[in-house]
Amino acid sequence: MKTDIIPFLDLAAVNGQLSDEIRKAVCEVIDSGWYIRGKACAEFETHYAQYIGTRHCVGVGNGLDALALIYRAYIEMGVMAPGDEVIVPANTFIASILALTENGLKPILVEPRIDTLEIDESLIEQAITPKTKSLLLVHLYGRCAYTEQIAMLCKKYNLKLVEDNAQAHGCHFDVGSMKEELRSDALQYDGGCRMKELERESTSYIDTFSSPTGETLQPSSLLPPPSKTGSLGNAAGHSFYPGKNLGALGDAGAVTTNDKELAETVRSLANYGSETKYHCLYKGRNSRLDEIQAAILTVKLRHLDEDNHHRQAIARLYYEGIRHPLVTLPQRLPDANNVYHIFPILCRERHRMQEYLAQRGIQTLIHYPIPPHRQPCFAEWHSLSLPITEQIHAMELSLPISPVMTEDDAHRVIAAVNGLEKM
Repeated sequence: MKTDIIPFLDLAAVNGQLSDEIRKAVCEVIDSGWYIRGKACAEFETHYAQYIGTRHCVGVGNGLDALALIYRAYIEMGVMAPGDEVIVPANTFIASILALTENGLKPILVEPRIDTLEIDESLIEQAITPKTKSLLLVHLYGRCAYTEQIAMLCKKYNLKLVEDNAQAHGCHFDVGSMKEELRSDALQYDGGCRMKELERESTSYIDTFSSPTGETLQPSSLLPPPSKTGSLGNAAGHSFYPGKNLGALGDAGAVTTNDKELAETVRSLANYGSETKYHCLYKGRNSRLDEIQAAILTVKLRHLDEDNHHRQAIARLYYEGIRHPLVTLPQRLPDANNVYHIFPILCRERHRMQEYLAQRGIQTLIHYPIPPHRQPCFAEWHSLSLPITEQIHAMELSLPISPVMTEDDAHRVIAAVNGLEKM
């Protein structure tokens, strides 16, 4: 039995590949003498907005703050009010829900599909009431959860579409297929939150876009087609926790949007509610992306697509090689639509599989062992019946996947999964 370890995620190795670049960037910040809201943060915000495909990016302290600040900004802007409802997938990580409850908003849990592990679009409309003001769409595991139907429902019911893009940096949605669908005479809506607006405005804002530091950017270096997750709705929250596809060396996050008022409100709220120093428009908080993390993220952003391609190559091996009667793989998407932050499998004997893999030196994790409606902090939801969510949380097992895994590692994982004897 092979005993050397295949770690779930070897962060030392992931960051070690960029050690020289990271050290240089950090030293430049240290030598600058400016550590909060300076050049490094402005540069990252510019580059990340370009990469995602939005006009604005606001760096904040972490991913939970990013989502919470979006909804707080909507409340300050009069778009929402405490007590309003927000639809959210029932099987999400709890941070998505905490961002709502922190603002006095009411999460409405909607079941996922068992084959995609993403929110079931066919169940959304029946959950909408006159109090519903938003859909918080979570791109779980790095999979694009956005669909044409979700876009049309948001337009039909005037819902703010907020993306939780904490796990899906660099993931795409196939805009071309959506545009084709929108040309149909049968459709009465303009295709959701952004499509026609972007088609109408793309030339004007490419011509006028400049960086927060005042640097004029050439159109050829600007926004990619508006197809990345994080650019598909009205706003998006991003986490750069160290284990993410785009990970800092500590907590970090960002908000992306095309809405100037929203971006400015988020920026003020995250800086004690202050638009100008010592003048507080809001009862804000301190949630700012620091210069060192911003500089590190700028370095790592340059390598993100390459790292995602490597994850996709490992995932292809898993899809082609894993064959076990107790194991089900999620519906396979085109590579561009999944950046495989996590590679989840559903296993009917999860505990036995996890122990079996551990004995063979393969580390796995569970995302997530307890669904939100069963958490002690949400006792009011304990009576809810959400069978698909509960099934996923009882069966999900995450296999190792990272930019530093080798093909040999992947084949070893595949052999081990396939080798579990059926009882």
